[in-house]
Amino acid sequence: MAKIEAQLQQPPRFALRSKTFGIFMSGSLVTRIGDWMDLVVLNWAVLQFTNSPLHLGLINACRLVPTFILSVPAGILADRYDRRKLLIVLQFGLMLLTFCLGYIVDARQSYVFFVFIITVRSMLAAMEPPIRNALLPDLVPQSSMASAIAINTTVINLSRIIGPALAGALLAVTDNIANLFYLNSLGMLGVVISLIMIRSYHFPDYGKGVGEKVTLRDSVVFLKNHQSVQSLLILAIVPMVFGFPYTTMMPLFARDLLNLGPSGFGVLLSISSIGALVGAIWLSLGREIKAIGKWLIYSILGFGVSLLLFICTSNVYLAGIAMFLVGLSSQSYRTMSRITIQMQVPNHLRGRVLSIALMDRGFIPLGAILIGAIASWAGTTWAGVVMGLGCIVTTFLVVNSRRQIWKL
Repeated sequence: MAKIEAQLQQPPRFALRSKTFGIFMSGSLVTRIGDWMDLVVLNWAVLQFTNSPLHLGLINACRLVPTFILSVPAGILADRYDRRKLLIVLQFGLMLLTFCLGYIVDARQSYVFFVFIITVRSMLAAMEPPIRNALLPDLVPQSSMASAIAINTTVINLSRIIGPALAGALLAVTDNIANLFYLNSLGMLGVVISLIMIRSYHFPDYGKGVGEKVTLRDSVVFLKNHQSVQSLLILAIVPMVFGFPYTTMMPLFARDLLNLGPSGFGVLLSISSIGALVGAIWLSLGREIKAIGKWLIYSILGFGVSLLLFICTSNVYLAGIAMFLVGLSSQSYRTMSRITIQMQVPNHLRGRVLSIALMDRGFIPLGAILIGAIASWAGTTWAGVVMGLGCIVTTFLVVNSRRQIWKL
């Protein structure tokens, strides 16, 4: 009886016990489904119009490079102003620009104008993740923080299952790609409505009453004095360059290696999301992970091996199994890395430190350009081999120079 009473008195570890957090996640799910539909439609449209793997890399560079420029300013804003209000403004801007993309495709405007709008939209999109991730701990008690981060990842991966499959199905039955951009624009209302609904929640007074200006310097000093966080940031670059560009190159891999169309590569992305979802759900339970540094290393190595398995098979069913393992290993790593960083950063620095951490996404377009160039020069198979081996070899090099990762 005493043991049961002690367990009941323990602070909650499951984040969905917070009504505010549940409302935010519900709205986010609708919006994220639209985002993943948008990614599939965008990549397929570029491949259809240009028939160039290099253009796939370049268009995603326009989509992700702004991360390098605007992630840190977004983190500063997140530590200074109301994070909820900032997200509402950003989502409205993204909604309008996505509607513009639909109009450009519908009116058959120039490809240059299409790329310009994608770049402008990406500038706003680059500011959203640091603010959203900094907001999550404000919605739950400290004991539920790890669960909240993992559930947020679960929502993203659930949308990755639904979004690409839905986009692939719609692409197979409609010739008007513009309608899918319009649909995604409407889907962004989901997170806006959820943010408005939680307006009565008491949020911290970011950056006020501290007696000093909110700048990047404090976060730089923090990182300088915390070697473990430094190691996490360095290790995170590896899968971003060599592994995660697989989502960008998937139309090419599906077409050239497996002879699949838009619905086929959409299904493969959804299968990888199922694997990611399995790992994220397990982490969302809030269980303590021991020796997390070793788990991080093993998950990146598993990511590389899974990519090699996918590239080296021409069997659709084996490719599906490989994609499941790709999703499981890659997202498990990313979620554990984010949890570890968040748990070590104080709230008043969270936006700025996370903005630096989330800049690792900016390495994805560099990897996409590299892999796209290799595919154009040496073929699709060699491009995939470089991705898998790159994850494995580079991880060993990083761990050899930053041995404290093993001790996390």
